[in-house]
Amino acid sequence: MAPLLGIRLCRGFSLYRTFVTSSRYTSAMANFLVEDPKYSWLKDLGISSKNQGVYHGNWCGSGQEITTFCPANNKPIAQVTTGTAADYETAIQASQTAWDQWAEIPGPQRGEIVRQIGDAFRVKKHLLGKLIALEMGKIVPEGEGEVQELIDVCDYAVGLSRMFAGHVFPSERKGHLLLEQWNPLGVVGVITAFNFPCAVYGWNASLALVCGNTMLWKGAPSTPLVSVAMTRIISEVLDRNNIPGGVCALVSGGADIGTLMAKDERVKLLSFTGSTPVGHKVSMMVQERFGKFLLELGGNNAILVNEDADLEMVVRSALFACAGTAGQRCTTTRRLILHEKVHDEVVERLSKAYSQLRVGDPTEEGTLYGPLHNEEAVEKFKSAVEDAKAQGGSVVYGGKVMDRPGNYVEPTIVTGLSHDSPIVLQETFVPIVYVLKCKNIDEAMIWNNEVKQGLSSSVFTKDISTIFKWMGPKGSDCGIVNVNIPTSGAEIGGAFGGEKHTGGGRESGSDAWKQYVRRSTCTLNFSKELPLAQGIKFE
Repeated sequence: MAPLLGIRLCRGFSLYRTFVTSSRYTSAMANFLVEDPKYSWLKDLGISSKNQGVYHGNWCGSGQEITTFCPANNKPIAQVTTGTAADYETAIQASQTAWDQWAEIPGPQRGEIVRQIGDAFRVKKHLLGKLIALEMGKIVPEGEGEVQELIDVCDYAVGLSRMFAGHVFPSERKGHLLLEQWNPLGVVGVITAFNFPCAVYGWNASLALVCGNTMLWKGAPSTPLVSVAMTRIISEVLDRNNIPGGVCALVSGGADIGTLMAKDERVKLLSFTGSTPVGHKVSMMVQERFGKFLLELGGNNAILVNEDADLEMVVRSALFACAGTAGQRCTTTRRLILHEKVHDEVVERLSKAYSQLRVGDPTEEGTLYGPLHNEEAVEKFKSAVEDAKAQGGSVVYGGKVMDRPGNYVEPTIVTGLSHDSPIVLQETFVPIVYVLKCKNIDEAMIWNNEVKQGLSSSVFTKDISTIFKWMGPKGSDCGIVNVNIPTSGAEIGGAFGGEKHTGGGRESGSDAWKQYVRRSTCTLNFSKELPLAQGIKFE
């Protein structure tokens, strides 16, 4: 398992060439961006040229040093010392010990700590958004949006801390009462991906903490600075309130740490975000020990456009859903299924919109389209374009690697492929959208559901019967079923997640909090009799 996890942990991209620092790299690198006065703001987040990547009340790290790179120019930002198996053991013991104290704190008081955490991120929102842009490659407004999601879920969790509502049921027996009791699980492990290095941990931690759990986090190996900066913000809140640091422990590392978490019975729930193949392997390891897991995996998402759709709204939505974050969201639109009557016009208008995208450094104001995360993603882009052509597709926009520093590729539109072409049925984490021509919306719904993943989907139409069919049992089989909005950009109030090979996990709003607790059904006898259920006599 470990070698496979090591190669494919981050959305299917190789860990080693880009993230792990060899001795050759170490000697060759004399300067880091953090030392450049232009990036002096990193120090306000506690980032230096060398950072410890393990926290459990104390900062440490005795493992390999990894170098993190800026996708806009492939220059090294800084180094982080990862954790070893021994560091992991110390961290999880600290989380277990901290749980003994944390679980005894009343829910509303835990909510107050989470409120303070949210407020601390409000103060650092812009700086952390810039760090996300620098290290991950998404534009600053999207980086700030990630932080805002964390803040919003903290706010939501504060209210939730007073409302863990179980049901009270009438009993068939006189003098009896049935009720549900929700209790924390213990240590919750979280493994996050590079594309949302802040928000996904926020979704998990906010809810898990108010439910009474402690956290053990392994961020993506290619965005360790975001993990370190976030943990510093959280640790300051814990320190002010005399809460042990093990409540929110961090172990930076690669497949070795992830495998330890998956196999460790002390990790009561493991939340994993990443590729479907790796998620499958993680779930098998957790299931072998009868543990709980929460999976947020891939999505081969589609926008369906009916003949009566508002095409201006379609183009604006598709532009964001296809090209936003350079196609590196799990909710990115990868298939655009157009009614034959509007196909040509939408392709023409979307191509024009693509040509007006402002490409640039993601940390600079005004940029709308930044780089791919690493060089391996660029290779995947090139391979996917060639595969699409070989399978009969025509590149009507883009299709090339940009001639500039960094990992920039052109946002790409491909037409002419069959709905069941192998490349169309495959999720590729790059900004390529496959445009499919359908005869009617019923055919489009069938095509929407034929991929293995089931994360996000959207239909554009004004027809009320189409809308309700789309939302019903014979409509979209995805976890997110939108109408007249993009596939990307979910609000925190609803549960986020998908079906089929997307993993079935749910995070954020609605009743997603129930994944972080164990349910007990309690029958109370307050009478002086002892009747048995179902009227059984045992005398």
